[in-house]
Amino acid sequence: MTGRTPLHRAAASIIVVILATIVLAADQFTKYLALENLPYQEPVRILGDFLVFYLTRNPGAAFSLGEDVTWIFTIALAVVAVVIVFLALTRLRSRLWAVVLGLLLGGVLGNLTDRLLREPGFPVGHVVDFINTPWMMPAIYNVADIFIVTMMISVAALVLFGPHLDGTPQERSARKGEPAPADSAPRSERAAD
Repeated sequence: MTGRTPLHRAAASIIVVILATIVLAADQFTKYLALENLPYQEPVRILGDFLVFYLTRNPGAAFSLGEDVTWIFTIALAVVAVVIVFLALTRLRSRLWAVVLGLLLGGVLGNLTDRLLREPGFPVGHVVDFINTPWMMPAIYNVADIFIVTMMISVAALVLFGPHLDGTPQERSARKGEPAPADSAPRSERAAD
């Protein structure tokens, strides 16, 4: 992957928009299906205790933390969405980063949509959660949450091991925390000499 030419910013932005739209649509569609077909706060066992659907509305964050300050989560989601859009428009040229940020943006927009449009109203709407995997964690979550968690892990991995946002590879010595050799200046700097 390091040998690939970085994307044009427009291409990277298009990847982000397409993936975010797909995740947002999947999240909202599955929430619609859950609201239309699941009983409220009654477990529906799909695969025994491996996968249980349990429809609920969450005013807080993970594990229903912060139920009294729902508006803070709305602001936090909006800030994350704005930062991703800003990066996509100004700095993003890496394919990997475009995929990860696009999927993350879709998850963020899925829960932000709930905060803005669902009861009890703007900007304190409750997020629709319906997926429960008791063997893994005692939480009830949704499709957006899956993408938010997995893509935040991916962001951490890319920061540590992946290319830069602009598509240039990380230098090996920089990854280990060692100073770069004198002759390892970026190509643009060497060409200017």
